[in-house]
Amino acid sequence: MWPSRDTIGRMTAATLPVSLDDIEAAAQRLEGVAVRTPLLRLPLDDDVYIKPESLQRTGSFKFRGAYNALASTPFRSIEGGVVADSSGNHAQGVAAAAALHGVPATIVMPENATPVKVLRTAAWGAEIIRCANSSDERQRLAAEIRDGRGLEYIPPFDDARIIAGQGTVGLEIAQALPNVRTVVVCIGGGGLVSGVATAVKALCPNARIVGVEPELAADAQASLRAGRIVSWPAVDVTRTICDGVRTQEIGVLNFATISALVDEIVTVSENAVIEAMRWLALEAKVLVEPTGALTLAALQTRAIEVDGPTVLVISGGNVDPAFAATVIAGR
Repeated sequence: MWPSRDTIGRMTAATLPVSLDDIEAAAQRLEGVAVRTPLLRLPLDDDVYIKPESLQRTGSFKFRGAYNALASTPFRSIEGGVVADSSGNHAQGVAAAAALHGVPATIVMPENATPVKVLRTAAWGAEIIRCANSSDERQRLAAEIRDGRGLEYIPPFDDARIIAGQGTVGLEIAQALPNVRTVVVCIGGGGLVSGVATAVKALCPNARIVGVEPELAADAQASLRAGRIVSWPAVDVTRTICDGVRTQEIGVLNFATISALVDEIVTVSENAVIEAMRWLALEAKVLVEPTGALTLAALQTRAIEVDGPTVLVISGGNVDPAFAATVIAGR
């Protein structure tokens, strides 16, 4: 039984829902399936690296969690199909994982989902059902489809299988750079930062974990400060260009982990995200989506300070081509 909102504040690292053993098991399942993305040193004076999950299968870290969720679930539970809700990257991850397992996928996506993400999800053979632009509506419709069709639900972040899969990002960082001092991770629902923090803190206990959100969708920062899960209205979080973190609230399992292991959550402006996207494209030769630029934006605006080897996790690169061209051209 997973912790309730009333008990998460009393949890410790030893009692959190995902352990290093779970992440190492996920890494074994992903071996030869997911890309072990490299650490690339940025052309800066400081000791800063990026972990470009934009090079991951389906273009984002989400493939790791989705594949681990399916691979760690008995086949009899998924053979009839799986259902998920997502604004884009989790959609692609689940669609790809389902195709690789030979099972059908149904994905609930909001009307404001980035077109390129919708097209790529469909390209994996998934059935796409559109809905209103809110996390609550996506989850409601996905639950209705799950119950009506008897499908296995693959949550986007509030699930131990998902957290363990995303945690392989942190495992790879710790293995490649054992003296890492700071790891910076974007936060939407909290699955990525929860997994990364679990792995890095277990293997590199002196490392800091810093989360980053857009100012327009800073519910995780508000939650950490309040000591409880704080929900933001859909009309607020959908203002940000960072469509990968438009979640209205972080998950219960994720909040438990963030509260225990994440040292700080900072925020950045929309303009800072755009400048970081442009810099990555022109100086590092890495094309990223807005959400993927959050971590560099935090560094460039001095929301975080470099104190030894630092890794910025680039969450994904599934950006609309026309928008990317506008950003790079500075228009």
